[in-house]
Amino acid sequence: MYSSSRPRTVKIGATESYILRKLENGPIHMTLLDPENISIERATQIAKIVEAEGSSAIMVGGSTVASQNEMDEFVISLKKNVKIPIIIFPNNVQALTKHADAVWYMSLLNSLEWYYIIGAQMQAAPFIKKHNIETIPMAYIVFRADTAVSAIGRVLPIPENHPEVVAAYALAAQYLGFRFVYLEAGSGAPQPIPSKVIKTIRSSIEIPLVVGGGIRSVEQINEVIKAGADIIVTGTLAEEDLNQLKRLINIVKSYRTDQ
Repeated sequence: MYSSSRPRTVKIGATESYILRKLENGPIHMTLLDPENISIERATQIAKIVEAEGSSAIMVGGSTVASQNEMDEFVISLKKNVKIPIIIFPNNVQALTKHADAVWYMSLLNSLEWYYIIGAQMQAAPFIKKHNIETIPMAYIVFRADTAVSAIGRVLPIPENHPEVVAAYALAAQYLGFRFVYLEAGSGAPQPIPSKVIKTIRSSIEIPLVVGGGIRSVEQINEVIKAGADIIVTGTLAEEDLNQLKRLINIVKSYRTDQ
């Protein structure tokens, strides 16, 4: 029998709404913590510090997270100690936890493996629906072949000297309905995404642009912001140089109109 009821509109969740509100006043910083590289105690300490400094959210994940129990414990501890959102940055289905505020629902667009484009997302969908986890659709584009995420995700190398190719990926993501684009240089990358690439993509899309990987210095983060990044993600510094991370967070804050 035909039903005259109209399809329900998918609503933007609380965490994504929070991010979009923050972006109205300029770029924001997010701190990435990897449960494989850092203890729960140390991660909790870092989370408190970066929240106080002005980081807008904590992303939890890494290239090799393999234990859901580990993720549960990690996120529960963070949630007890900070008020900013905890967002899952999943490498696989095992990285999901019902205790986080949201999950970046990512597709690795330049992967050669269907699993990282749609397979893992398909497997994760029932768990996400069951536990009513907020999803934030994000297109993930990975640079450089010498990082863990490139090897695991079997990425097709991106030609940095042809930024129009990356812009085409990002524009396709926008047309497909993704609400964020993430340019990833990779954890521990020697250099961040080139500013020319960021500028080209920023001028090509309307959705927020996330940039992460290889950002270690004041000069680098200034270049990334001036090139057009809306969200800057740093992870390695949280493990190696917390004082420098504080400096970078405050650089991001200096570009905001609400400071």
